[in-house]
Amino acid sequence: MKILIVDDEEDIAGLIQFHLEEEGFQTEVCHNGMEVLPRLEKHLPDGIILDLMLPGIGGMDLCRRIKEKYPHIPILMVTAKTGETDVVLGLELGADDYIRKPFNIRELVARVRTVTRRSTDPTQEVQGTISTGKIQINPTAHKVFVEGTEIDLTLIEFKLLQLFAGNPGVAFSRDKLLDRIWGKDVFVTDRTVDVNIKRLRDKLLSEKERLETIRGVGYRFRDA
Repeated sequence: MKILIVDDEEDIAGLIQFHLEEEGFQTEVCHNGMEVLPRLEKHLPDGIILDLMLPGIGGMDLCRRIKEKYPHIPILMVTAKTGETDVVLGLELGADDYIRKPFNIRELVARVRTVTRRSTDPTQEVQGTISTGKIQINPTAHKVFVEGTEIDLTLIEFKLLQLFAGNPGVAFSRDKLLDRIWGKDVFVTDRTVDVNIKRLRDKLLSEKERLETIRGVGYRFRDA
C-alpha cells in the first residue's frame, strides 16, 4: 500500500513517513500543495494524508480537486484548527476521516490502515448491478447512475448507498452505520455520519427523498 503524505512541516512529514514504513507501507512526501496534482497524474497512491495548512494550494481546495478527479482515493485530513466548522467542511468536500494536531502517531497509523482497508476489502463488495427505482449501482466498476446519469461518489458515500440500497426499509442507527461503514476501530463521531449522509442525499437528484431521516433513530432508505 502506497501512501502520499502532504505536509509542509518536514519534521512531521518525516515522522509520519518513518512510522508508516515501519508498518509496511510505501510512502511519498509532498511539502507543497502545487506538487500534488501533477504527481497524482503519474502515480496514484492507495491513500493520502493531507494537511490543511499548505503553501501553494490550501488543503481544502486540494481535497476538493482530488475527490472530483479521483473519488476512490481515501483522504485522511490533518488539521491544526480546533473549530468544528473546518472539520465539517473538510468532510463535505470528500475527506474520509480526520485527525487533529497534535496527534498520537499510533492513532494516525491506525486510521490510515482503516481508510485504506475500506477501499480494498473484497468482503464488502457485492457482485452484480443493484437496481432500485431510478438508481443503478455497479459495485465491481464502482459506478452509480441516477436517471441514467453517472454521479461521482466518494468511497464512503458509495458504501453507504450500497448498504441502504441492499436493505430497503431497514432503519440504521448512527452507531450501526459507524460499525458497518467506518469499522469499530475508527475514532469518528456521529457528526461524521450526518455530514456524509447529507452529502450523499444531495447527489441522488430526484431520488434524494428516499434517504429518510428517522428522528431519534438514524436513517432509512425507502423502497422504490
